[in-house]
Amino acid sequence: MASRIPTTRSELVYEKVRGEILHGTLPPGSRLRFVELANRFTVSQSVVREALVRLAEQGLAVALPQQGFRVRALSLADLHELTEARVEIEALVVRRAIAQGDLPWESSVIAAHHTLARTPRTTQAGKINEEWVDAHEAFHAATLRGCRNGMLLSVATSLREAASLYRWWSGAAAPDPDPDRDIALEHRQILDAVIARDEVTAMCLIAQHIQRTTDELSAAAVPLEARG
Repeated sequence: MASRIPTTRSELVYEKVRGEILHGTLPPGSRLRFVELANRFTVSQSVVREALVRLAEQGLAVALPQQGFRVRALSLADLHELTEARVEIEALVVRRAIAQGDLPWESSVIAAHHTLARTPRTTQAGKINEEWVDAHEAFHAATLRGCRNGMLLSVATSLREAASLYRWWSGAAAPDPDPDRDIALEHRQILDAVIARDEVTAMCLIAQHIQRTTDELSAAAVPLEARG
């Protein structure tokens, strides 16, 4: 996803902590302490609270009664519920995007796919390439952005970010966990369906794409429950 320049102290804290959650620097279930974060970012605890409330609203953090906040914990049950919600919402949003998206939107989807297709999925060290992850999220965000319902788009985006926790923290974040899966082809097929304005095919492809990723995460060598 394209980076934005924070405009307030609260947004700065939000962006930094959000990035650390999404990339696994702050592990699932870990406490987010007001005093520690306030000292670290040289801001007031009220600024930290504002940032953490925003993260909680997006499903990346959880408010604890009388105890502050913690990073969202992970479980297979949560993953499957999340997947069901994503399939329903993203299929709806992509259908509306295809029906309502204009030529600039279509061009943005093509451009995002061009970047994704030309970004290596792995580094020379054999690790997942963070630039590819960003390009991957940018492509999916572009496909959904044609939807003119801001509330639906916001829900879809929040669900995608919650799902990204599992992609980073599971063993399935390793390159090519399923040797029979052609992820590049899946993205190309989604692009083709979007450009062809084929709503039914695009919805089916999005649902299959999400479900296959969940299947990989569920079959990961390290049980998700043990990571939360």
